[in-house]
Amino acid sequence: MTPTVHLLLLPLLLSVACGEGLKDKKGPLENKSLDVPEQTAVPYPIYQFQVSVPNVSGFRLTGEGHEDIQIAEDGWLYLAQPLDWARNSHYIIGVEALMGNDAVEGPAFVTINVLDINNHAPTFDQSEYAAAVRERSRNGVPFVSVSANDLDDPESPNAKLRYSLVSQIPNRQKIPFFLIDPATGEISTTQDGENMLKARESLQYDLGESFSSANLKKRFDDYCTPTQDIPHELNPFYTCVERAEIRSRTVDRLGDPDYTLIVRVEDLDGASENALSGITRVNIVVEQNLWVNPGPITVREHLKELYPMVIAKVGANEPNASYRLQQKERERELSFPFSITAEGEILLGKELDREEKDMYILVVMAEDHHGNEMESPMEIHVVVEDINDNSPECENQVTVFEIQENEVVGSEVGQLLAHDRDEEGTSNALLMYTIKAQQPANGAFSMDAVSGRIRTREVLQRKESTEYALIVNVSDPVFSTACKVLIKVIDVNNELPLFERNDYGNLSIAEDTSVGQTLLTVRASDADDPGSGSSHILFQISGNHADTFAVETDGNGEGRLVIVKPLDFEAFPTYTLRIDARNPEPLLAGLDYDSKSSASVFISVTDVDEDPEFHSSHPSSVSTPEDLPQGDVLFTAVAKDPEGKDIRFKMEGDVNGWLVIDAATGEVKTKAKLDRETMEVLELTITAFEKENPEKSTDRVYTVRLLDVNDNHPKLKENQAFICTKSPKPVVLTAMDPDSFPFSQPFTFSFPNGKKSPNWELTAVDGSSAILKMKKSPSEDKTFSIPISITDNQGMGVTQKFEVKVCNCTVLGHCYVKPGTHAFKYSMGTTIGILAGTIGFIIIGFAIVVHRIKKSNEQKKKASEANGDMDGML
Repeated sequence: MTPTVHLLLLPLLLSVACGEGLKDKKGPLENKSLDVPEQTAVPYPIYQFQVSVPNVSGFRLTGEGHEDIQIAEDGWLYLAQPLDWARNSHYIIGVEALMGNDAVEGPAFVTINVLDINNHAPTFDQSEYAAAVRERSRNGVPFVSVSANDLDDPESPNAKLRYSLVSQIPNRQKIPFFLIDPATGEISTTQDGENMLKARESLQYDLGESFSSANLKKRFDDYCTPTQDIPHELNPFYTCVERAEIRSRTVDRLGDPDYTLIVRVEDLDGASENALSGITRVNIVVEQNLWVNPGPITVREHLKELYPMVIAKVGANEPNASYRLQQKERERELSFPFSITAEGEILLGKELDREEKDMYILVVMAEDHHGNEMESPMEIHVVVEDINDNSPECENQVTVFEIQENEVVGSEVGQLLAHDRDEEGTSNALLMYTIKAQQPANGAFSMDAVSGRIRTREVLQRKESTEYALIVNVSDPVFSTACKVLIKVIDVNNELPLFERNDYGNLSIAEDTSVGQTLLTVRASDADDPGSGSSHILFQISGNHADTFAVETDGNGEGRLVIVKPLDFEAFPTYTLRIDARNPEPLLAGLDYDSKSSASVFISVTDVDEDPEFHSSHPSSVSTPEDLPQGDVLFTAVAKDPEGKDIRFKMEGDVNGWLVIDAATGEVKTKAKLDRETMEVLELTITAFEKENPEKSTDRVYTVRLLDVNDNHPKLKENQAFICTKSPKPVVLTAMDPDSFPFSQPFTFSFPNGKKSPNWELTAVDGSSAILKMKKSPSEDKTFSIPISITDNQGMGVTQKFEVKVCNCTVLGHCYVKPGTHAFKYSMGTTIGILAGTIGFIIIGFAIVVHRIKKSNEQKKKASEANGDMDGML
């Protein structure tokens, strides 16, 4: 360095030397790694080397960056030119101390890392974008994306970009129609945009038509009947419509957009006021969505046409789409009479029958020649319109009603039921009822024409007629059907049902008598007309606690008292039952049931020693974290003996010996550490038994599910590998963690403290593995002990050592000596001879080398530091 430059640098060096950071910028001539921000003003002192050799005349730099980085005679390394991260992100410089032209110390290697500053604004790939969006484009589905670049360090926040919409033009309603993904720059419609975006108005053409000059003239003539015989080309109204139609179908997206979006991109993720930004424009044209559902389509049933007939047409937005039709729900028993042509015409192949199926759901697919969807599947509803092609039908071949004699005039006899298979709620299924004939023909009944309800027109007497036959005409607007009605006049209920015995005495039954057991048969009789509702007998029970008993009967006067629920001596040891005989028909006015229509029976239940019972309200399934402390109660088995006897508990199924049960209380506690990784679900059988009679017992299965806690850290499956220098292949590191999600994968692989290594590069592959790659090969065979930090999804982990033997290898890529092996082995005698010779040699040479041990250790230390990384392991 010239004296002039040295003098110019002196004031700056003095200012640094007088500062607080001096001790951090001085040191011996050894390997260093230094960080320097880019665009730092020069000259700027970086570091001063202090050498151990006296009378050093200067220093010499080798390696990268001689034009940017220089060194003064007193060992100060300084910047001669501002650094630029975009030009070079780091420099590796060799420093030697000189005595004349000879190196007396060094070389030491200095790595200068250029720290990026935010000095580049992001720029878009295009200053203006053009895009098109269809009407009803689905919210959130991108139709265009913008992209920007930043020349700053892509690994730093300086190049972390965020996109945003500045404005939408026009926006008179103040409703945003578009949104942008802040991370990717993808633009899509909002929910309002999906619903409200409209294409420019254009003419709509009939089925099978398309835009052409001839079709346009036809549409013009349909809507604007010409008053004068003027050629279309000379008619100013037609030429105006023609220009508008052509303009709507050939839009200049850049020159004449429907909407213009101003999009901003910011670095620093847009989270700082100091973020740099860029702007672009996105011109958007709204295009008509041709993929429009033509449904619902109505087709009249039994339509007489030439089949197949066109019932609708669809058109995809892409001109080369092919169409396919399928059913929404496959109904194998019914044919599918629809098809579709290559032009999108939907064809009906035959007459439809609404009574067979009233609606079809067609799914139209628009696909490319590879079968990929070009449009979202379209569901089209085909509704089959009803015609009056069905006659009314009677619900029963003969409808039978009963009515008591002496009922007042206007009493309802019953309602005739009929139906029509035509569409309900239409005139085709509107039924009208008329009595066409009565036998005897005395006009004793009337009928409501709409509801079909039959009422009496006079007081009926059995002595005059026991039954009447009616023919009722049921009609819709086109068809009619005759229905038969038989009305029976039944006897008045003026006789009471009477029991053959009114007291059936006492019954004693055991508590464990089975459900369904018949205990008693009771009998009653009724003197009313047999086969009528007046003589039909039903039995009712009172005093029947918990509905334990029931009387089964066929209605002819015989009843069987049966058990329908289990008996419980402890709850109800006795029952006093009263059984009443009743008719479904009301009694004659002024007549009431009395004691002759009732019977009684007394039932006593004898006690039986029953098994203990577990409480059903207590859950039999529990979940607990696997780190439950020893001695804590896991759950309590709750049971009781129906007779109140003392019970005890025992437990089976604890194959790991983790639990213990309190025989008296049923408490299940932990007595050892639980481990979900050993067994996740425990099935325990707990037995409750009588203390004095253990044979009386009941089992219940309890399920215990152990919940995972983060009690394991990821571990390397293999902790050593080797790399051949002639074929340096990356090493795959794989870790495992017996915990389950979210306490296991994905794993994070890194060097300790998040530092980088100049010799090794660590890259994640997936949630359980990473690749370790060697950046540069050492000059000799060497084993590296590399610390690898592996953490699970919750950040739990430890640093583990991974040994990599880097060795010379054959041309085929095999190490001469693999880690942990030897090229050859000696015999035992040879080994002992070599060992004895070695010991003798050591004794002879010990006196010569003892005084050099300290110096040798220091040299080894320096050599290790020169070839190692900043952490001593990487």
